[in-house]
Amino acid sequence: MNKISEGRTGKLKYLRYGPTDFSENKKYPIIVHFHGSGSRGDNVEILKDQAIVRFAKNAENFPFVMFLPQCSEDCWFDVFEQLKEFVCAVANLHYADKAKVYLSGVSMGGYAAWQMLMSEPTVFRKAVICCGGGMYWNASRIKIPVRAFHGKDDLTVFCEESRKMVNAVNSNGGNAKLTEYDGTGHNCWDKTYNDPEIYRWLLAE
Repeated sequence: MNKISEGRTGKLKYLRYGPTDFSENKKYPIIVHFHGSGSRGDNVEILKDQAIVRFAKNAENFPFVMFLPQCSEDCWFDVFEQLKEFVCAVANLHYADKAKVYLSGVSMGGYAAWQMLMSEPTVFRKAVICCGGGMYWNASRIKIPVRAFHGKDDLTVFCEESRKMVNAVNSNGGNAKLTEYDGTGHNCWDKTYNDPEIYRWLLAE
């Protein structure tokens, strides 16, 4: 997992990670990952320290092609229209396995991920969301499986934010599961993305 490239589309810079033997003539499962507020800016190099990237670098087999856009504004909602265009473009790449396009997000990116699932409900197959939240009254649009993670002692984004979203998805016939961690504080993403089971779950039918 060491083929790294940078790109820009509109206002969004991004990193793309692919398997060592990446070929545009093959089909790949895709992960689109939204970072948190600490990675905002105009330097995509800092995205290389995302927990999901660190796992991918060290994994013996990481079959995904992963896209990490960077928010250059105050929050993802300032560039949300561009973000929607970005995820739809990625999902329609000729080497993307359309049945295996997944969404991931942490903190500020977790809020954007929940909203993206409501705004573009047919793009993704599954989602992993850490310490996010959203407009739970609109969660009936989310029908794909979602795994949410949150620290019980998170004082930055309260765990209740994830509980509301997961409960709203499930009460409207959806399929969401929340895992609550003890002792992680706001940083529940290291524990989440360092667990190989998460990636097996994404690929499982």
